[in-house]
Amino acid sequence: MLSCEDAAMAERNTTDWYRNFGELEARGQSPIFEAWALGISDDADVIALIDELPLQKRQPNLVFASARLAGAPLAGYPEFRGWLLENWPAVAREAAERMTQTNEPRRCAALLPALGLIAEASDRPIALLELGASAGLCLYPDHYSYRFGNAAWLHPDAGASTVRIETEAAGPIPVPGAMPRIAWRAGVDVHPLDVRDPADVEWLETLVWPEQNERLERIREAIEIVRADPPTLIRGSAIDELGPAARAAQSDATLVIVTSAMLVYVPYLERMRLVDDIRALNASWISLDGIGVLPDVDARHPHPQPGQFTLSLDGEPLAEVGPHGQFVNWFVHPAGTPQ
Repeated sequence: MLSCEDAAMAERNTTDWYRNFGELEARGQSPIFEAWALGISDDADVIALIDELPLQKRQPNLVFASARLAGAPLAGYPEFRGWLLENWPAVAREAAERMTQTNEPRRCAALLPALGLIAEASDRPIALLELGASAGLCLYPDHYSYRFGNAAWLHPDAGASTVRIETEAAGPIPVPGAMPRIAWRAGVDVHPLDVRDPADVEWLETLVWPEQNERLERIREAIEIVRADPPTLIRGSAIDELGPAARAAQSDATLVIVTSAMLVYVPYLERMRLVDDIRALNASWISLDGIGVLPDVDARHPHPQPGQFTLSLDGEPLAEVGPHGQFVNWFVHPAGTPQ
């Protein structure tokens, strides 16, 4: 399973990590990253260099983005390998200083139906708090336009957005008839990114995989929306800042905690403590995380697929989702109603 859970990471060697990334994540999404990952998985010299990094810094996404930021050519593996061996100290420095902070707005295509369910059950607006918010691009789901499969577009109340999110769709997705009302939004991140800082924007853009020009354009458009009204971003660990941030939320709103592709980066014991802290709040919890990250959610998943994400609400799985929001497959309860 593609989990960064400490036990799994400790048992899995770097060769398997990169081979799995190439075969299960990059394949069909980025030919360049697929070639790099599979090339590294068979290259003892490069594996030895990567193994010099701390465990959490050996992630393919982080190593590849750090290499690109340091000037790696977008070329086949032989050319990339030569460049990497020559420039490894620069790549290692970048990886040591940075974190994987992919801030993909298309993930909001999965978050929106869950927010709609919460809004439908409450007559209050939503106070949205995201843990691991990066630059906060996923704190603005009500500012983007959506199209699920061949359905009609859903636009913000102000009209069509410059960020147009299209996703493949299957199952009875409860697309809301109107945007949920978000009255308050904030994020927590160990190293929040500022969309007004050119260096932070460069890192956000570098985290987009090669060949994915549509993703890059979407992120740039989302950056412009967020730049016009930046969210409150709190620097610190989710465990330390969850309580204070939750207490700061608008009191007449329904508090919704979002963890979107962030729990995988929290060591397992800390992750379980964080989950307990979230569940102890008077709040709804939307999780969008990979198979292997939340064992309780996986146990209730009807057909878990390595390499895919699970959307869950308060620990109950709702849908299988592409890691970057490419598709949303809503589950159906045996009785015929959404879980």
